[in-house]
Amino acid sequence: MVFQEFELIEYLPVLDNILLPYRISAALRLEPDVRQRAARLAGDVGIGAKIDDDVGRLSQGERQRVALCRALITEPDVILADEPTGNLDPANKGKVLDILLKHGRRCDATVLAVTHDHALLSRFDRTIDFQELNVSYGD
Repeated sequence: MVFQEFELIEYLPVLDNILLPYRISAALRLEPDVRQRAARLAGDVGIGAKIDDDVGRLSQGERQRVALCRALITEPDVILADEPTGNLDPANKGKVLDILLKHGRRCDATVLAVTHDHALLSRFDRTIDFQELNVSYGD
C-alpha cells in the first residue's frame, strides 16, 4: 500500500523505511538482493543519495517516494495507492507513475490508484469515476 499520509517511521533512515515489510513479516527474508533492490528503487525515484538520511528530514515529495519504494520492495501482486503522486512536481510525478505502472506490467500486478488528478487517468487501462457511480446508482 502507498498511504496518502505515507506512514513512515520518523526516526528511521530511508533504507530502513523501505525495508520495513521485511522487518515485520516472518514470511519475508531480508537477503542481500533485497537491499540491492531497495537501493535501486530509491535511485529510480530520485532519492538514492538520501538512502541513509532520516525520513523526518525529507521533503513531502521525497517522503512520498520512500513510501512508493516501500510498497514496491516486496514485488506485490496488488498495489493500493492513495494519491501516489499528490505531493510531487510534474517531472517526479511522471517518473513515479512510470515506475508504478512498469512494476504492474513486469510483475503482472494490479495497480489500484485513487487520485483527484485527472491528468493521470489516461495512463491507466481502466478508470472509475465515483461521481458517475453516484449519479448511476443514486444516493
